[in-house]
Amino acid sequence: MLLLDPHRIKVRSDGMELIEQELRNIYRLIIFSRDHYADDLLNGFLQGINSFREQLSIKNAQLEAQSPEEVTEYLENLKRSLAFISKEIRHNINFESQVQLFHLLRLISPEAHMMHPNNYRRTEVQIGPIICPPSRIVTSLMEDLFARMEDFDHPILKAIYFHHEMIRIHPFVDANGRVARIAKNWMLMHSLYPPIFINTGPEKREYINSLQSSFIYLDHNPGEWNIHTEGFFEQEIKRILSNIRILYNQVKSINRNGRFVQA
Repeated sequence: MLLLDPHRIKVRSDGMELIEQELRNIYRLIIFSRDHYADDLLNGFLQGINSFREQLSIKNAQLEAQSPEEVTEYLENLKRSLAFISKEIRHNINFESQVQLFHLLRLISPEAHMMHPNNYRRTEVQIGPIICPPSRIVTSLMEDLFARMEDFDHPILKAIYFHHEMIRIHPFVDANGRVARIAKNWMLMHSLYPPIFINTGPEKREYINSLQSSFIYLDHNPGEWNIHTEGFFEQEIKRILSNIRILYNQVKSINRNGRFVQA
């Protein structure tokens, strides 16, 4: 398996520019509004972020779980992991190491961690029609992945890239999707972007099909940037933009008394 070269990634600039523009609009509103107390606007922003954190836990659990009992268990573990990364972000700690990755696995899926404590998988796995890299090269692939993360200047592309490539490597026996998505959102939230999560059944199918199409193409054309992989990146960028706009509208809806009003 050959990892994607970060320097070959190409996404449309308009989506990235819109994200930065919309995020600046939120900060301008909080800092320069003369019709509201800044604390009220900031509280509205924080409430929006906390709401996204809650939805992130719920949507991740629903995406992965196979039964109502699993949803409950997954939700508890995901909430614990989000509380952990929120604390790390408050101390200005970003996601950047394999030690942190194993810690996330312990929080998100203690059972998967206990199969190979602080080690990557020693068995072979398959994702649908895709055979994942053999276990003997997983460690070297993950080392390569973390090394390539240093080539990124933009946190959004860095986060999406890690998510895509980690799931393609599938370094753990279980919980790869949950761990990759939480790691991705750790990086995004550290840079003050809202988290990404899947909202609906159709969106879930789009997400899975997009990843699968990208993996199949790269399996036959190693390292080649393509429309399928680009499509996955663009979908993730659209999800960030959508959540930023929700945040902006929420902050904007606060009246002079610090209360939310219906638009």
